[in-house]
Amino acid sequence: MTTPAARAATLEDVARVAGVSRATASRVLAQTGSASPATRDRVAAAADRLGYLPNPAARALVRGSGVRLAVAVTGSTEAVLDDPYVDRVVAAAARVGAPHGLGVTLHWLPRRAPQTLRRLVDDRGVCGVVLVNTTGSVLDAVPRRLRGRVASIGIGSPAVPAFDVDNSAGAEAVLRHLHATGRRRIAMVTGHRWLVCAGRSVHTYRQVTRAAGLPVRLVAGDFTAARGREAAVEVLDRWPDTDAIFATSDATALGVIAGLRDRGVRVPGDVAVAGFDDIPLAALSTPALTTASHPVTRIATAAATAVLDRRPAPAVTFFPSALVPRDSA
Repeated sequence: MTTPAARAATLEDVARVAGVSRATASRVLAQTGSASPATRDRVAAAADRLGYLPNPAARALVRGSGVRLAVAVTGSTEAVLDDPYVDRVVAAAARVGAPHGLGVTLHWLPRRAPQTLRRLVDDRGVCGVVLVNTTGSVLDAVPRRLRGRVASIGIGSPAVPAFDVDNSAGAEAVLRHLHATGRRRIAMVTGHRWLVCAGRSVHTYRQVTRAAGLPVRLVAGDFTAARGREAAVEVLDRWPDTDAIFATSDATALGVIAGLRDRGVRVPGDVAVAGFDDIPLAALSTPALTTASHPVTRIATAAATAVLDRRPAPAVTFFPSALVPRDSA
């Protein structure tokens, strides 16, 4: 059953489809009072199916008060919220919302339980959601009634516009720079294997390396400096003749440099190191880190603006990445 296209779904529609009273539907959607888990599931499913937006949320959005923009970050653990990248996304979203009187809240979205996204949709104070580290399962879990007020930083879908860096182009620029400086045995420390957008740079590494007739050397990473330090040792143990390491984040690359130093390896004399992101510390490290740019603030601003404007956006919007050559490679 669907509501007529000429009007928005009402609370009465939700109650009728869920087979409950209007009062019960209201209590469930307002998260007040008691209701059985089965009843809550039926009401939530009916609201999803009908694309229902609670009137109080709509009125609050018009007033520009009492509502907020939610930033939901997918990760295996809540430690993902400590990533400096997330800080920059939240800051950009806050700047977009401030002129409208909107605040920003940060939420962990468990990778193995993306359905928890529904809690944000049921929250009347949330006017829209920016997804970060988006996966296919998260996109599948986006309720219908959230569509039109959600955007993704990462991958998207026909119903969820995506905004991201062109990390394929950035990775290729770094790799070609390493080749131009004479490096031929280049290892790569990857990002999370479950993160599809991070896989683009891995795909580019494979393509560029194989096209040049060079060996493919991949080590799993997680965007942290701690893992970068461990990965450097793993690379040296597996491939002692490695002459360059490319990491998919600057934090990881800085960890790689530390790990190489632990082994008495000179950077860039023995092994060149390059990262990706161009974080502020990249220019201050010793040696200064060669990397590729990542306009996080511009990307997050575009995503948050798309959520608040509620205007049609392209399925995917890529932001350019360019080589930033420094002393480490």
